Amino acid sequence: MEQRADEKTEKQVSADRKILAMGFPIIFTMVLQALYIVVDSAFVGNMAANGEQALNAITLAFPIQMVMVAVSIGTGVGVSGMLARFLGQGDSEKAGRVAGNAMFLGIVIYAVCLLFGLFGAGAYIATQTANPIVLEMGTNYLTICCTLAFGLVFFALFEKLLQATGRTTHAMIARLLGLVVNVVLDPILIYGLPGHSGLGVRGAAIATVIGQIVSTAVALIFFLKLNTAIEKQASYMKPDAEVIRGIYAIGLPVLIAQTLIAVTGYAMNRILGRVDEAAIAAYGVYYRIQQVLIFAAFGMRDGIRPVLSYNLAKEDRSGMNDCISCGMRDMLLIMVIGMIAIEIFARPLASIFGLSGSTQELLVMAMRVIPLSLVFAGANIAYHGIFLALGAARQAFLLPVFRQVLFILPAAFGFSLIVGHDTSKLWIVWLAFLITELVTVLICVGFMKKIRWEKIDILDPAAKRREQELRKEQSLRDLDMPSNWF
Repeated sequence: MEQRADEKTEKQVSADRKILAMGFPIIFTMVLQALYIVVDSAFVGNMAANGEQALNAITLAFPIQMVMVAVSIGTGVGVSGMLARFLGQGDSEKAGRVAGNAMFLGIVIYAVCLLFGLFGAGAYIATQTANPIVLEMGTNYLTICCTLAFGLVFFALFEKLLQATGRTTHAMIARLLGLVVNVVLDPILIYGLPGHSGLGVRGAAIATVIGQIVSTAVALIFFLKLNTAIEKQASYMKPDAEVIRGIYAIGLPVLIAQTLIAVTGYAMNRILGRVDEAAIAAYGVYYRIQQVLIFAAFGMRDGIRPVLSYNLAKEDRSGMNDCISCGMRDMLLIMVIGMIAIEIFARPLASIFGLSGSTQELLVMAMRVIPLSLVFAGANIAYHGIFLALGAARQAFLLPVFRQVLFILPAAFGFSLIVGHDTSKLWIVWLAFLITELVTVLICVGFMKKIRWEKIDILDPAAKRREQELRKEQSLRDLDMPSNWF
């Protein structure tokens, strides 16, 4: 018994190490990205004039930025999946066609971003605010981010091209260099240098796109020099319907899940605007702080997926159970630590964004209530990775729909009607996040029971025999034969 317990402990430690080895580079990179967003917001909020309105403006622009990220990353995930398949088969020509079509899709995506930036940015911001200062700032910021979005789009593609060939460290270096450039340029362009006035919120947008362009340039150099297994020809950029269908067959679930985040952000801006514009600024800042933890959770999810998929392919029932239990435990540990940190440091964190006293209090209120949902949010993110790894496509699709649209938006809207314009009761709206994550966890537990039986428990020999007997009995009933016919 003791030997079996020791063996089980060793397997769990091994599962932990594999998950962390897969997830740590992604967690590290994504957390740094989220920290940059927090720092960027602090620079904007501390502008000498209209800092709070500037925070409001970039919050209103954020959903469109998330849509651009969603389409780019979803496409990149599909490219990475197809590329890995063809490279595994040793077919460098097909791999080259995938990479070429990725470039074609990148051009199409950027063209759409460019057109929106030129003709749609102002109209979009106007749907969320009537404040002329916020409208002008938001339009300027979003126009720059969209018209120069080629850095954002193509970095997402080159990053996945590098990751597909095992160049995760190089992808991380490219992203980090862009972030460093962005952080250095932020105060210079926003506040200006001695004797030169800054560009304000436009400076923040310019710093952002320059950082993205730097990351893309570095990633492109790595791709051209290191990804020698992929054939590179201009003719491969010719659109191939079969390749494009394959890319989005893999990447569409990620694209949809990411886009739903943008839908939620836009809808929450509209809902909170009914209460007070200060509520939008408070929520925008809180959301950026929370993203540090959410991005860490995404990295852990992406560490669970390949390890669980590998054990599923091996039909290793014990390995799958260890992966699920260790991954869920590690995920919850991250979220509990993060939740406690936000609760303890709510007021010091709120003070770094240059908010007015009343808006700062709304932010503190959000940091006292919304983090209570983070443990459940972490469990839901882990379940999303588990469902994807086990091939439970329907459940993987429904989970973000529940979290991002079906539950949160009606609850938040209904609670906003109760609050009215009384911002002292805004905590009631924040409860929508806790209710949504809790209800979704309960649904996921139900999903998991069925998936566990179909994908994991069935691998147990006794379970296989029971399943075979049940199928035999069912087939006999269908034929209306007595069970002792044979």
